[in-house]
Amino acid sequence: MSQILGISLLSIIITFILIIPFIDFLYKLKLRRQHQQTVDVFNKPTPLFDKFNAWKVGTPFGGGLLIIFIVSILFLWSLAIFSVNFNFWQTFTILFTLISFGALGLYDDAKKLVNSSEKYSFFGMRLRHKLIIQWILALVPAVILYYQLGYNILFIRGIGTIDIGLLYIPFAAFVIVSFANAFNIADGLDGLASGLLLICLAAFLAISYSIVDQGLGIFIAILIGSVGAFLYFNIYKARIWLGDVGSMSLGASLGIIGLLTGKPLAIAIIGGVFVIEIGSSLIQIVSKKFFNKKILPVAPFHLYFLKRGWDEPKVVMRGWLLGVFFAVLGLFLAFSQ
Repeated sequence: MSQILGISLLSIIITFILIIPFIDFLYKLKLRRQHQQTVDVFNKPTPLFDKFNAWKVGTPFGGGLLIIFIVSILFLWSLAIFSVNFNFWQTFTILFTLISFGALGLYDDAKKLVNSSEKYSFFGMRLRHKLIIQWILALVPAVILYYQLGYNILFIRGIGTIDIGLLYIPFAAFVIVSFANAFNIADGLDGLASGLLLICLAAFLAISYSIVDQGLGIFIAILIGSVGAFLYFNIYKARIWLGDVGSMSLGASLGIIGLLTGKPLAIAIIGGVFVIEIGSSLIQIVSKKFFNKKILPVAPFHLYFLKRGWDEPKVVMRGWLLGVFFAVLGLFLAFSQ
């Protein structure tokens, strides 16, 4: 446990040292949000989103790139220096998910700059194209989980253990893709997604410690340290954002962590706020697509409270509290198995 705490502290220190010059670097690259109108998945303007986020124009995004770099290097170094008996395929799965989804997000961030002068160009690629690529990327770790690491079961409380066989592959890919997008959606408020991630990671660190998975525990601890240091600069009013490079990477990594702990259904509870965020957006998309009307007043869920007049910090902090509740509930269910 002392090794895990020590590497987490080292991750915090390194991120704190590098993040300020990294923010200056992003300003020099002009990697920051431009004055432009955002659109939804139907290519229609989103005036409510623009209303609550117009003041954030000029804030640099791309902080996830620094987190990916620090976490990847520290993780490999830690496995070597601590002589951890790690599994190659587990390590590959973790790093592939972190880096590949980060690369996809980085492309999306870059497209925002390239198309910044075009009308309704906030999103770098069409949703369907992004989802196809995400599924392709997610199938890689899903296949490894099934064929190389032997994951194929689900535990449903009240029913028991169910061997789902090859169906585990699409299930695992669905979990990874879902959390990559859920995290991206929740990242609309300063500090919301990063703070929720820390809460989820703390819960999964406890689970990894209970199942004596030192390699996974080290990765989670490093991620906690780096994201924690980043959050210091990401809370209201944020000096830096994760960008798609960070939100996709960290969301997908949360999904793969939940799968590797062997508690795949617990992640839906521990990450309950993320589930609510993506669920509200999905309901709104389906209602517009098939019924040509909105079922919910506004989506995602956090925008509803802004519309009601809540200050952004109030929404974020209460979101964190709700995240703590879901994490405790998820841990209770996980340890009850």
